Amino acid sequence: MNVIRSQKAWLAPLLAGLAALALLLSGGLASASESDLVLPDLSSQSFGGVDGRTLLLGGIGVCALGFVFGIVIFSQLNKLPVHRAMREISELIYETCKTYLVTQFKFILVLEVLIGAVMVLYFGVLRHMEATKVVVILLSSLVGIAGSCGVAWFGMRINTFANSRAAFASLKGKPFPTYAIPLKAGMSIGAVLISTELMLMLMILLFIPADYAGPSFIGFAIGESLGASALRIAGGIFTKIADIGSDLMKIVFNIKEDDARNPGVIADCTGDNAGDSVGPSADGFETYGVTGVALISFILLAVPDQATQVQLLVWIFVMRIVMVLASIGSYLLNEAIAKASYGDADKMNFEAPLTRLVWLTSIVSVALTYAVSAFMIPNIGGDSSLWWKLSSIITCGTLAGAIIPEMIKIFTSTESRHVREVVTASREGGASLNVLSGLTAGNFSAYWMGIVLVVLMGTSYLIASQGLEQLMMAESVFAFGLVAFGFLGMGPVTIAVDSYGPVTDNAQSVYELSLIESVPNVEAELKKDFGFTPNFDKAKHYLEENDGAGNTFKATAKPVLIGTAVVGATTLIFSIIVVLTRGLTANVDKLSLLHPPFLLGLVTGGAVIYWFTGASTQAVSTGAYRAVEFIKANIRLDGVEKASIADSKKVVEICTQYAQRGMFNIFLGVFFSTLAFACLEPFFFIGYLISIALFGLYQAIFMANAGGAWDNAKKLVEVELKEKGTPLHAATVVGDTVGDPFKDTSSVAMNPIIKFTTLFGLLAVELAIEIDRTTSLVLAAIFFVLSMVFVYRSFYSMRIKSGEKETPAAAGARVTA
Repeated sequence: MNVIRSQKAWLAPLLAGLAALALLLSGGLASASESDLVLPDLSSQSFGGVDGRTLLLGGIGVCALGFVFGIVIFSQLNKLPVHRAMREISELIYETCKTYLVTQFKFILVLEVLIGAVMVLYFGVLRHMEATKVVVILLSSLVGIAGSCGVAWFGMRINTFANSRAAFASLKGKPFPTYAIPLKAGMSIGAVLISTELMLMLMILLFIPADYAGPSFIGFAIGESLGASALRIAGGIFTKIADIGSDLMKIVFNIKEDDARNPGVIADCTGDNAGDSVGPSADGFETYGVTGVALISFILLAVPDQATQVQLLVWIFVMRIVMVLASIGSYLLNEAIAKASYGDADKMNFEAPLTRLVWLTSIVSVALTYAVSAFMIPNIGGDSSLWWKLSSIITCGTLAGAIIPEMIKIFTSTESRHVREVVTASREGGASLNVLSGLTAGNFSAYWMGIVLVVLMGTSYLIASQGLEQLMMAESVFAFGLVAFGFLGMGPVTIAVDSYGPVTDNAQSVYELSLIESVPNVEAELKKDFGFTPNFDKAKHYLEENDGAGNTFKATAKPVLIGTAVVGATTLIFSIIVVLTRGLTANVDKLSLLHPPFLLGLVTGGAVIYWFTGASTQAVSTGAYRAVEFIKANIRLDGVEKASIADSKKVVEICTQYAQRGMFNIFLGVFFSTLAFACLEPFFFIGYLISIALFGLYQAIFMANAGGAWDNAKKLVEVELKEKGTPLHAATVVGDTVGDPFKDTSSVAMNPIIKFTTLFGLLAVELAIEIDRTTSLVLAAIFFVLSMVFVYRSFYSMRIKSGEKETPAAAGARVTA
């Protein structure tokens, strides 16, 4: 909070923005919109003799079971044996993560005051809703924030003790435990995350009054999107400042990775959780919720028949409930197969059982999709063929959840020809050709990913055109929303393989930081207390090799979430279009390139995506500069075994300061840009939202997969070629540090930014269309100037000044100036 209180520079433009917002809200009443949506009576339709409400009440029980499953795994992992030297390191990592998260939660509450003011003014002042209803909406947004932050905390906590358990298990000289523990931790996170999200949405659906539910869902989605955006952006900046600061020491001082004398290593481990555990957990929670809210809004806006509305609403929620069971069942079956195959093996392909898990879950999910749909909606809208057509559309998304990871592995796996090309280029061409080869892999991956999405979405469109128009308007938009829904069908497993990476990364670090090999009489101690003789060489090899698998599957999960954001955004954008065109009956011609504002909006969205990329990378660059400066000045390589705790915490502090500063500038730039462009012209804003989604999709995929290729090229040199400390290794380290903000900062934060912009846009554009044109243009100019203030600050108040040399204290003062 010191950063917030001392940043006087942003206070004036922020207050000016709120004043302009108050002026904006002095207009008349808005037309019917999402805030007016009323849920139909869910008990009015029967499914196999059970009414819809009762069926969904049973779903809450399934969610509770999923939650218990995750907690039981949490408890099992916590009880696994671990040497005190490793436990001490993992607990130190946890304490630094906890301090960081508490700071971020306070930061998010400050932002919630800003967003809450908009919601109060919109719902209370403009729409004249009664105070009780406004309070319910605000509470829903707080529940959304609490959900995002809660699952982020849970993911961080389990990963920060699973890391030491995995490191300790590797000492037995068998690879299987090194694989099983990170995946088990991931499944715990996935089960708790999805079960919690689904339970909260079901409670709004079932227990909030029908006329309150629509705005409550919007408030809930905005809250969780706010939490996810802040945690993703700040976490991405934090982790890459620490990662670069730590990695560059390998070149500067020719020391090993995770050298305990390097004060940046603890910050790097904290960052692995802040960026690769906290961020994805909050992001996955929000993605799952926002996609559901988008489909609910669409069904209530686009489907005229209430009986059909009930059938579709109950059906999509039952499908989500069934997928929780499918994911847990597939995991248990896959683990039994993996244990039988690798339990006593001395060598294993760590990627193989992870790949099988993804495909097994996908196949089981597809089979259940058709079976449950045939039972629930055998005849919907008088058409007995729509059940399999709707199932086929979801299947396009479910298959994407398996196909996309396979596509991404072509560009990021340690077995990939592209990754090996990066290594080959680096051997003769050094860092220059390393960087060029990684850029090539990223560009190619964006092409193939785009083709896969077009094929899957095109297939869903063709199926939707075969009768779905009888039920609703714009059936193709609903089909695209169902594809996004299918992306997340096997949510617990998708989250699990994504969370696998930070545990494997931390496990390797914990091993080195614990100095386990130097503990006096450690072999005798382990034999006496734990019943085995350690094999240190095999342990280090398995941990490094498994880290490569973790890198690969972190890379495969990112495009799934990014793709979901973009595909799901089309459904949300449709909700805005319905308001602007009065149910597609007016102004439809303005959704065309022949309408100049629409075209200009398309151009503007791309500009904002490139600013966002630069701003997030700038925050990493400057923060890493300060971290490197501090580490180089304070690292002690002679006469010590470990860096001091004080120095390690100082690096964490530097990372936190720049992460917060960068995130705040970016968030307010996005916030005021959204208001400015909504006020400028409604159809300009539609073009802007479409452009944000499309530019963001390709920029994110390109950056994520280029970074993944660089990351595993370095891992290939370290593990397979065993050429640490060579010029080849130095070249791949340079590529990896270039790729760090690519894959873990800019690319991954596109997802929540796209969804927050679209969700907040639902309110912003409805505010704007109710005031006269002159006032709207004046406000657009005010908000645009305010956005430019934060765009300017995102570079010019964050830049590295040439020739400047600062003490650590001065560096901290600069951040808070």
